[in-house]
Amino acid sequence: MTRVVRTHVAVPLVGGLTALALVGCGGGSDFKNKPRPPVPIQLSGAINDKEVSVEPNRIGAGPVTLVIANLSNQSHTVTIEGGPHNTTEQVGPINPQDTARIQETLEQGTYTVKAGSDRAAAQEIKPAKLHIGRPRPSSSGTVLLP
Repeated sequence: MTRVVRTHVAVPLVGGLTALALVGCGGGSDFKNKPRPPVPIQLSGAINDKEVSVEPNRIGAGPVTLVIANLSNQSHTVTIEGGPHNTTEQVGPINPQDTARIQETLEQGTYTVKAGSDRAAAQEIKPAKLHIGRPRPSSSGTVLLP
């Protein structure tokens, strides 16, 4: 009789644990496997007394990090503006011989990267043009990303 009682207790216990394990396995329809954004691209920029330059200046749409160095003799504020939604992102002032970083997700379009200063300059610094093309592919298949 003791043996029968153990069997009757063990079967529901094992059945309940199995059902609990199956529920935890997922299968929920609310989970969506959304693709990751593209791998961020790092752009290099420089400001000198005559112009702003950015390389590369033609890339696909997606996350961008612009690291810009001020090679001029005065502090400048750097602004990226343009695109389909008239994006404006600004950093600075960047002191002479210093760098700054702008991180932004840019959509397809043309952007202007310009430098300005608090003091009136005798000569305006020519802005750089940044051409953003079709969106870059997802980074879902890329391993070892931060």
